[in-house]
Amino acid sequence: MRGAESEKLGDVSPQSSRRSSGDPARNGPQPSDEVSAIYDGMLRHARELLAVRSPLDAELIVSEILGSWWGHRVEGGDVEQIIGEGLIDHAVRAGTPAALALLTGMAYLGTTRQAIKAERGALELMDRGVPRPGWADRVGMVAPEACYATRDVYGDQDSVVCLYSYGGAERHALVVLVDRTRPGTLRASPSSGGAPGGRAGGDGGRVVAAGMVRDAWVSSQVDRLLEHCRREGRDNPLVRFEELDPRQARAMLDAALRLTDETDDPPVGENFAAYHAFVRARVRALPPGGRLPQPPVYGSDLRAKIGVEFLASDEAEELSDRSAALRCVDRIIDYGCTHDFGRPLRVSPAKCERFLLDWLPRKVLLSPTEQEAVPHVLAAWVRWAGRRTGLPEEGIRATLDAVWDATAKFASAYRDPSAFGLGRELVDRLLPDGDMEALPRRAFALPFLSGTHRLPDRVIDLASLDPADPHDRRVMIEFEHPGAAPEHVAAHERLAQRLWDGDPPQLWETAQALLDVGYERHAILHKLIDLLDVYHDDPQGLRRALRVLRHEAPPE
Repeated sequence: MRGAESEKLGDVSPQSSRRSSGDPARNGPQPSDEVSAIYDGMLRHARELLAVRSPLDAELIVSEILGSWWGHRVEGGDVEQIIGEGLIDHAVRAGTPAALALLTGMAYLGTTRQAIKAERGALELMDRGVPRPGWADRVGMVAPEACYATRDVYGDQDSVVCLYSYGGAERHALVVLVDRTRPGTLRASPSSGGAPGGRAGGDGGRVVAAGMVRDAWVSSQVDRLLEHCRREGRDNPLVRFEELDPRQARAMLDAALRLTDETDDPPVGENFAAYHAFVRARVRALPPGGRLPQPPVYGSDLRAKIGVEFLASDEAEELSDRSAALRCVDRIIDYGCTHDFGRPLRVSPAKCERFLLDWLPRKVLLSPTEQEAVPHVLAAWVRWAGRRTGLPEEGIRATLDAVWDATAKFASAYRDPSAFGLGRELVDRLLPDGDMEALPRRAFALPFLSGTHRLPDRVIDLASLDPADPHDRRVMIEFEHPGAAPEHVAAHERLAQRLWDGDPPQLWETAQALLDVGYERHAILHKLIDLLDVYHDDPQGLRRALRVLRHEAPPE
């Protein structure tokens, strides 16, 4: 199911699954022939459910089927509703033992809407006399036994191990890899009692930090797995193995899985989709009530205090340019607070490499002295912060090795705009906040930063204007659109503000996609303005529309 049929799912639209006939409660929407063929392939896959005896094997097969559409996007709606619930309708119409087996599994492994609908469909087929599979009474009847975590001392990632059994039989372990190096936050729903995803264990509508689920797998060799984890925790100074409160494990996995689900093209393992529904169901089987820790709040005063303490330390004594060092350490602290879940003192090889080779080149405009100083400041910071946080010497050495390896690549990774012929004065006007990533989209929005704008009563030198100032920005847009109606200029102003702020990011991503297929800049601006007019108060609708627009065919 991860092959051709799965690839076709991206072409399914709501319209293709709304041809209804007969009783909608019994028959459901009638899909197109192509979609019916995809569903038929899923039901053929479901025949494997008739050959297994173990509820665990059955759940894994159903999870693999449900994973065939996980991560796909469909126009105009939720893929779980359009594809998943459409499959349930198709299975009810098929009325075969394999269809009943699939519905039985979906009643446990599906989303809440899918589970309710699948259970009703299964009862209908049972009333028709369709035979149930032998494992049907035990599917989902699991109880958690214990939870553990294997953690690296850096705080980069956790391998969470959750043990389950069916009434003491068929003991098995679910292993979930949670990556804490990827930035991301979840906002808990205020109406859910504070729980991310509407479940217990959240934080009352506040923004909470979460790692991201990157991979998962299942093992029936529970004792062997635990012994391996314990041995690694004993023998490897960079690894810790500890027991987790199951309530805390649920809160952590719930939030991490939700972050993965909400991320476009998440960097997950090749087979993760096949386990996704299984992981979701097993997390729900854990007891609720855990709370995610809130990241500490580092205000400007506390950040400054940390920077001063570092510069006064023995580790920073050999830094020659104290002024450049202070500016560099401010960047290091800001990165840890903003992009590492409020952990400025945490150091690791992966974090330092990402800071030097990814974040700085994309986000920060450095002076030549800062470009020279930043690797040395980072190395001193690793020694100082590693000592303060109790990182083992082996971890400090490994992180320093990563810093020096990255230093050799930093000079080529960091692209100073002046190297491409852009004057420093021009760059400074477009990047008053130093956000390197914003340079191309702001230049796209406001390409006329020099020249003479002649008005009836005066002459304006565009080079004297500040593109970050709304009044000056309007003058630049009027220069580009001479004689345009005020409403038209205002529409371009609103778009320019959005592009300047990168709100939402999909706006610039879509503009780039249209440029790549041959659209002219001004045509792109008008396409984006049209969407902003329609979806000005609907952020989710705007993102969906931009996702569709970016795939528009090139102009004739």
